[in-house]
Amino acid sequence: MAERHSRQQEAWQQSAESSPHEPQGRNREDKASVSTVSHVDEPSLRDEASRLTVRMENTYQLGPTRHFPVATVNGILKDVLTAYLQEAEYDPDFCRQMTKTVSEVIKAKVKELMIPRYKLIVTVYIGQRDGQSILIGSRCLWNPKSDTVSSYALRNSTLFALANVYAVYFE
Repeated sequence: MAERHSRQQEAWQQSAESSPHEPQGRNREDKASVSTVSHVDEPSLRDEASRLTVRMENTYQLGPTRHFPVATVNGILKDVLTAYLQEAEYDPDFCRQMTKTVSEVIKAKVKELMIPRYKLIVTVYIGQRDGQSILIGSRCLWNPKSDTVSSYALRNSTLFALANVYAVYFE
């Protein structure tokens, strides 16, 4: 950094000495006093990142003012899974894309409910039905008074789908 700073100073001094538009009557001392950019003035990555983050004041609100509407979200899960997968046939490539699509649609519809201060985690599992059984479990560390989960499972002749929405209250 010091090398760059000294190179900048030398470049400024050379350009100041060889300037053809220099007014008459300047002395040598004026040429040596060239303003330079300090390394403090250059933005760093840390400075740019701090400008992008939003700092919020503490509200000292320890619980939700409005609880997460589990029944409404269960309805959204049922509607989305039925619309996208009720008549679908199992294909690994199709199911890989559908898990992404369905989870994004579910997340967008739940966000439209405008439930304040909840973080959402949406998971979608799609698999082939071929006479086997499957158990899917999840484990979370949370506050049972404010955090919750909505879940819906759909089955057709060739595939099964399970969608979960985890709502975690953000204090």
